[in-house]
Amino acid sequence: MTEITLTDARDRLAFVVDQSRREPVYLTRGNVRVAVVVDTDSLARLLSDAEELADIRAVDAAWDETDRLGETPIPWKDVTREVGL
Repeated sequence: MTEITLTDARDRLAFVVDQSRREPVYLTRGNVRVAVVVDTDSLARLLSDAEELADIRAVDAAWDETDRLGETPIPWKDVTREVGL
């Protein structure tokens, strides 16, 4: 894990970018982490995983709502048949 102060990061930007290809680089101010630099591939994976997790949570919430209301879910095959797919 690499940590570097914001002041040092400004002076060593190329190092920060190169290091971020191997691991996240935490930027600190007053010994407190205030930001992190990650490579673009890692960011893409994180965003994709976050979207997937949000979808899973939405499905879980929908199931919880169905249970709370005492509703019976409509099977997907019935939905597609009803709309002509």
